[in-house]
Amino acid sequence: MNNTVMKLEHTLTIALTKGRILKETLPLLAEVGITPQEDLDSSRKLIVATTVPNVSLVILRGSDVPTYVRHGAADLGIAGKDMLLEFGGEGIYEPLDLGIARCRLMTAGPASDSQNDGGRRRVRVATKFMNVARAHYARKGMHADLIKLYGSMELAPLMGLADEIVDIVDTGKTLAENGMAPRELIAEISSRLIVNKASMRTRHSSVQTLVEALTAAVNTAG
Repeated sequence: MNNTVMKLEHTLTIALTKGRILKETLPLLAEVGITPQEDLDSSRKLIVATTVPNVSLVILRGSDVPTYVRHGAADLGIAGKDMLLEFGGEGIYEPLDLGIARCRLMTAGPASDSQNDGGRRRVRVATKFMNVARAHYARKGMHADLIKLYGSMELAPLMGLADEIVDIVDTGKTLAENGMAPRELIAEISSRLIVNKASMRTRHSSVQTLVEALTAAVNTAG
């Protein structure tokens, strides 16, 4: 761990994603000397101070991180590439792949079905990644009737609600246990550092210092 206190000219707010990404982000931040001054597992504070006086953290749902950064409520954020693909990169720079929380964004369907489309030109798809799914099936020349769900995607084909799903796949164990199998890879996913474009201009020296420190930490981690 880096014991050097980072000196920044400007105040910065970093939006972090709850869950697995947060757990894998905190060691990287600690490597550059940024650690929360609260136990994030027990604290109910919405904005958390850190060991760097000018840096604070806000812990959000993954889908909200790009929104906070895009609108300048946070100067920087750490979000999965899936969220960036879904919500777009307007108003955001993406200077660094942190290489953490790796997974795949894929289509999947019942393992008993053929893994090709069999010439179908219309398919029912359950997903929370509406924009990603729409673009994927359009590239294939297929019309997708999209059904938005927020969880338990594997259930949709089993209950006859959808033919396929578009979802994050990590080990594939959950799919297999529910009689499902991955089909097509849409994108390799990892967590990215994102920066508000206005903050990059107005707080450039501080943002650049943090980007360079995190880049070094990622390179050291391999």
